[in-house]
Amino acid sequence: MDAFYAAVEQRDDPRLRGRPVVVGALPGGRAVVATCSYEARQSGIRSAMPIAEAYRRCPDAVYLRPRMAHYAATSRRIRRELDAISPVVEPVSIDEAFVDISGLERLIGPPEAVGLPAKRRIAAAIGLSASVGIGPNRLIAKLASEYRKPDGLTVVAPADIQAFLDPQPVAVLRGVGRQTLPHLTRVGIHTVADLRNRPVVELQRHLGARLAAALHAQAHGIASSEVVPRTQRKSISKETTFAVDRTDRADLRETLRALAADVAHTARAEGVAGRIVTLKVRCSGFITHTRQHRLDRATDDERELFAEAWRLFEHAGLPRDPVRLIGVGLSALTQPEPRQPDLFEVADRPLRDARLARTLDALRARFGDGAVGFGLARGKDARGPCD
Repeated sequence: MDAFYAAVEQRDDPRLRGRPVVVGALPGGRAVVATCSYEARQSGIRSAMPIAEAYRRCPDAVYLRPRMAHYAATSRRIRRELDAISPVVEPVSIDEAFVDISGLERLIGPPEAVGLPAKRRIAAAIGLSASVGIGPNRLIAKLASEYRKPDGLTVVAPADIQAFLDPQPVAVLRGVGRQTLPHLTRVGIHTVADLRNRPVVELQRHLGARLAAALHAQAHGIASSEVVPRTQRKSISKETTFAVDRTDRADLRETLRALAADVAHTARAEGVAGRIVTLKVRCSGFITHTRQHRLDRATDDERELFAEAWRLFEHAGLPRDPVRLIGVGLSALTQPEPRQPDLFEVADRPLRDARLARTLDALRARFGDGAVGFGLARGKDARGPCD
């Protein structure tokens, strides 16, 4: 998708169309740019740039906090359009997927006859533009999708792979990042062709055997062509970065409770429960601490999740430094355990709790994530969630 989060915001609010839009945080926050519109990119703003730097470059842009639940819902609608094109779709992020179109030429026609209708389906159903790349493997298809953004369609036939790859900057290859690129630049490797024409032995001296072999293969257009529908996710986590480091424990406790509610809500929506609770805390100085605990039984209950996360925060030996970021996760996911009612108890608590959770989920879906939740005991004697 093209500038996905920003494009969704511009679609939903016509006043933002044609204006620079930055999604990440409001000015003054310490978060980074999640994505930005193409109008904002003209000012040099890029994803992962600190919000403060983005504001310095373009103070007139519209700065917005992300609406992740809304973006995820839009992503699911896009996925349904892709499923209608091919039975083999592999989502790789909220705004990107690989689609296996092998054999569709017999039904539809050449690659362009598949790619163009895909773009039109998404535009008609979702109101957003997508860039499509078609190639004989994942690497070429991915690079082709980026080649003519926004709203692009690029097809690279097997015979054209080298002509397509050679003039591109070497940074487009997977594995060439901020640490690797300077090594390549120092030895005169600037384009894919430069790398392809160097002996593997020479590359190994600069990059090591594994990375040298991987980059050399990519430079020749060699990559996997397998598209695998995504299996069930392995973990669910939510975190938040504070604009100012936090020390107030009641404030941190309330934030952790809200994060636990988000994680539990996602787990229930996806029909999973988890046994391992993870607490993540980043202190000032960017030192990150994680603590985990394995539960006796899998849970999708936000009260259990919060209680365990707060216990880890209080008793797992974390430093008492100001907190920059806090997060909670749930892993070792499985199907929720069936809850058998107690024949001798009229109001069976597990079933009651499950019904209550479903009711809260329905209210959140209608009125927003923060509309309703379990209450918490407050004050210095507070111990955990209230019944």
